[in-house]
Amino acid sequence: MRIKITNFAIIFIFCILFLGLFNSTIIQGKKFRDLSDKNCLRLFPQFGSRGKVLDRNGNVILGSRISYDAMILLERKDKIERTLTKLSEILGIETAELINKFKKEFINYSLPVSVVEDISLQQAIALEELKLELPGLMIQPHPLRSYPYGRLAAHVLGYLGEIDRWRLTKLADYGYNTKDIVGFGGVEEKYDYYLRQEEGGMLVEVDHQGRLVRVLGLRPPKNGKELQLTLDLNVQKIIEEKLEDRRGSVIILDPYNGEIIALANRPNFDPSVFIKKSATSINELLNDPHGVLLNRSISGVYPAGSVFKVIVASAALETRKINFTTSFFCPGSARIGRRQFSCWDTHHQQDLMQGITHSCDVFFYHTGLVLGAQLIHDYALKFGLSRPTGIELPYEASGLVPSPLWKRISRRERWYDGDTANFSIGQGDLLVTPLQMCRAMGVFANRGRLVNPHIVKAIDGEDISVYYQKTAPIPIKETNLNFIREGLRRVVLEPSGTANVLSDVGVAVAGKTGTVQVPQGSPHGWFVGFFPYENPRFVISVFLEHGGSSLAACIVTKQIIEEMVKEGLI
Repeated sequence: MRIKITNFAIIFIFCILFLGLFNSTIIQGKKFRDLSDKNCLRLFPQFGSRGKVLDRNGNVILGSRISYDAMILLERKDKIERTLTKLSEILGIETAELINKFKKEFINYSLPVSVVEDISLQQAIALEELKLELPGLMIQPHPLRSYPYGRLAAHVLGYLGEIDRWRLTKLADYGYNTKDIVGFGGVEEKYDYYLRQEEGGMLVEVDHQGRLVRVLGLRPPKNGKELQLTLDLNVQKIIEEKLEDRRGSVIILDPYNGEIIALANRPNFDPSVFIKKSATSINELLNDPHGVLLNRSISGVYPAGSVFKVIVASAALETRKINFTTSFFCPGSARIGRRQFSCWDTHHQQDLMQGITHSCDVFFYHTGLVLGAQLIHDYALKFGLSRPTGIELPYEASGLVPSPLWKRISRRERWYDGDTANFSIGQGDLLVTPLQMCRAMGVFANRGRLVNPHIVKAIDGEDISVYYQKTAPIPIKETNLNFIREGLRRVVLEPSGTANVLSDVGVAVAGKTGTVQVPQGSPHGWFVGFFPYENPRFVISVFLEHGGSSLAACIVTKQIIEEMVKEGLI
């Protein structure tokens, strides 16, 4: 009887063992295989560098530096918390902050979690030396965007941030994923697909203590492509320095091929703020009342003021509404309809050359009325206004060139002679960007062609600027063009010219000033011109938002050109 009981017990135990083995291998086999794989396989990400951005001479404007991230790879929650507590003591970071970061970044136990980013080299070395006290800790090198020149050309370059839902929806088919770092604004956004790196990784097998057994797979990371811009770093430094803390824009353009030599905006910003991920600093930039992130050169729209008069003059000469000798008397104002329209001075009898030289509003009131609003509108379009220039930067504005039909449709109002008078001197509903006016002035610099402004010269050494170098002829006779050019030179050369302050800068300058009256605040100031006069190499646009009269813009222009002469850049 005792033997039977013993045999039964043995058989019962074996049955239980068999059922347990059957359950673990057959019924729950897949589950335990998955758990086993998670315990023995680890995926270590490897990061490539975002593509460098160079100026036209090969100087690095945007690069990468090596940063170090503290990462945790552990299976047990109690061990994770012990490691994070010890890490908090060493780095002086609250334990709760590290635990929250771990929970936020955690995906699964086979992937390391970054809990502290961009620690110093000294901190990385110290943590490596204490790894025995910090189970599961990994120090991972990670390329990070660097800005060797700080704020320089910030609006051209843009900044980096985590992809938002709108971009993810648009770009998911191109390999973009949640939490990817992408470009916002400038070439960082426009050329993100070329600049972004491809991440790699290493799949390894580890033992139960987390020690490396063997490498199972490796995919090397790939760096982003290199971008070369048309910017000249030396000229860019000069215009940013002279623009100082004024609000506005400076652009320097090659009048023959449309290359942007320099482009600056104020106020500007420090792109590294977005790398440091300081929520307070980022919110200050995003909510800045002066629009610090706005690229005023291409996205800001303003009345053109008297700079627009060169387009009105071109239209009037080409349509033969006036000729070189046509003159009007300026008593300091002109009555048009029921209103009195002022001039900024009393100029007496003025012909076209004098009207341009002295920027006589009364002369252009009468010229505009003779010409008519529709013809002014049509010629403004020929000079590239009311549409984007096509520069390879995001969020370029179109501006607005009004017309009688536009007013009737958009405002359901008639167009009056007073509207034409305002239109003729670049005010009223006319809105332009500084780049549009710079491009329009280029027509007089290169003697009759409208260029395509562009800012990217090459991608990974392949020259792409040839695609932007096609120009469009403007229908303006050579005699008329030369006459207006002479007027633009006299604006600077004549003692009574509105830009006479530029007459002694070391190089012959031609151009047009503009003072724009606005409903609130000080006037906007413009100077748009080119130099050297006979064989122009540069077109310059200086726009100061609420900067006072055009004299302030002329003084900034003077400082820029004098410094370029001093540095041998002209």
